[in-house]
Amino acid sequence: MKMTQRRSVLQGLALSPLVMAPALSRAVAKDAGKLTISDMDVVHVLVSKRANGNGNWTLPRLKTATGLTGLGDASQSLNDDQTLVFLKRYIDMLRGRSAFDVEWFRRAVAPICAQNGGDYGRTPAAVAASAVEQCMWDIQGKALGVPCYELFGGRIHDHVRVYANINRSTNDRTPAGFAANARRAVDAGFNAIKLAPFDSMPHGLTDRTEIRKFMDSGIAAAEAVREVIGSERDLLVDAHSHFGLQDGLTLAKRFEPLKLYWLEEVTPRDPVANLAAINKAATMHTAGGEGIHGVKGFYPYVKAEAVDVIMPDVKVAGGMLELKKIAALAEGAGLTCSPHGPASPIGNAAAAHVMATVPNFEIFEFAFGEVPWRSEFVDPPEQVSNSLLQLPDRPGLGYTVNEKVAAKYAI
Repeated sequence: MKMTQRRSVLQGLALSPLVMAPALSRAVAKDAGKLTISDMDVVHVLVSKRANGNGNWTLPRLKTATGLTGLGDASQSLNDDQTLVFLKRYIDMLRGRSAFDVEWFRRAVAPICAQNGGDYGRTPAAVAASAVEQCMWDIQGKALGVPCYELFGGRIHDHVRVYANINRSTNDRTPAGFAANARRAVDAGFNAIKLAPFDSMPHGLTDRTEIRKFMDSGIAAAEAVREVIGSERDLLVDAHSHFGLQDGLTLAKRFEPLKLYWLEEVTPRDPVANLAAINKAATMHTAGGEGIHGVKGFYPYVKAEAVDVIMPDVKVAGGMLELKKIAALAEGAGLTCSPHGPASPIGNAAAAHVMATVPNFEIFEFAFGEVPWRSEFVDPPEQVSNSLLQLPDRPGLGYTVNEKVAAKYAI
């Protein structure tokens, strides 16, 4: 059985502020003049025709009166048009304020996010807010001349380990198709592979014969991938909340021979007791939480021991500061943190800068093979080698958009 350590310090940690970089940043920047936010534009590019158009990149670029700009990732809200509406609303709120006013912004948008999704974060309101917050940190790092990880306590991980999520780049959804794409990921140097082999199964399916058919097919795909990648590499499976409690327990049992690194989001997160029951019974680690917004949203999830590995998404959870707070909440409970992030290089960088400073960081998501021009979309090009994401040491997030590539694929 799994060996996990829990510590009962959740209540105090969940609600206590983290004393981190904002105060120091403000003090250092004081003599340089106030970095007043003045405007914003948006880089919007076509990336994926899969996932009902939910794979495109929406990247706001916040501008200051001093000429500095900051990037963020507002992708995958399920409604890009509405995300743009909220981005405009937020820039109107911020215009004339300092780029260091992260906590002010966090509190100002909290009621808006609560009214438009609550603790569920994959909404235009929450995704737009998360992206603007990322922009503010990018500007802060540039103003101070340091990478963003220095603003979150300094990095303790030189590199950020990533796994190849092959799901969106696998068009042939048969076991052979998944296996072939897994082979490409291995050839590219990845030592951890994730697939989501149950996506063709309708949510809420009740027909027992059909459920068994989809379960068998998904397990066969995972078996095919395991055969290709061998036992020395890690295999991760995402069930995308397709199953109920009893089928989830069955699924976890049937996956035991494959020795998964983790089994992700078997059931919907509500009721949380279902995930906790599966976590208690499973012999492999379980993971989840990609759709949750805010540290308060994660608190009952962590308290119930719903999973072993929490997966906040920097684009959904509230941004970089919120990601740090959520990771600290998990650390106090003896859990590890592995952010969800089939994102652009900008979104991945935002999460990776924070994770480089997090003691309980485990592994991070990388959307493998989605587009051939991914690394060239940013300057300097995004670098992944041997399943390690190399963080640029330039100020801020470390990237600018390659305008030629962005123009070529602009929506």
